[in-house]
Amino acid sequence: VQLQASGGGLVQAGGSLRLSCAASGRTDGSYAMGWFRQAPGKEGEIVAAIRWRGGSTHYADSAKGRFTISRDSAKKTVYLQMNNLGPEDTAVYYCVADNTMILSSMGTRPAYKYWGQGTLVTVSS
Repeated sequence: VQLQASGGGLVQAGGSLRLSCAASGRTDGSYAMGWFRQAPGKEGEIVAAIRWRGGSTHYADSAKGRFTISRDSAKKTVYLQMNNLGPEDTAVYYCVADNTMILSSMGTRPAYKYWGQGTLVTVSS
């Protein structure tokens, strides 16, 4: 599975951005995609993830109520709509995926076998 992420950029606090990640390869079975973010000096986290079959989602506490993850199965693409962004959301966002995902592991970094290139999101205050 190869992942191609896009959509990062510079936005002012309170603004919105949408990240996209297109997958190539098989997306059947217990396939899930998500976004991991890493900010300098901070512990990284799985911000959001979605399981292809059934659409179960996971959100980090920091993302709940502001971020929405969705998928387009036909396009093998996952989207992360980020609203009400703040400087604390500044990070490199990585698209991640795995095809043997179990629900209880969706929020854990080691559960994701496939990683795309990062896209930088910068939120200015």
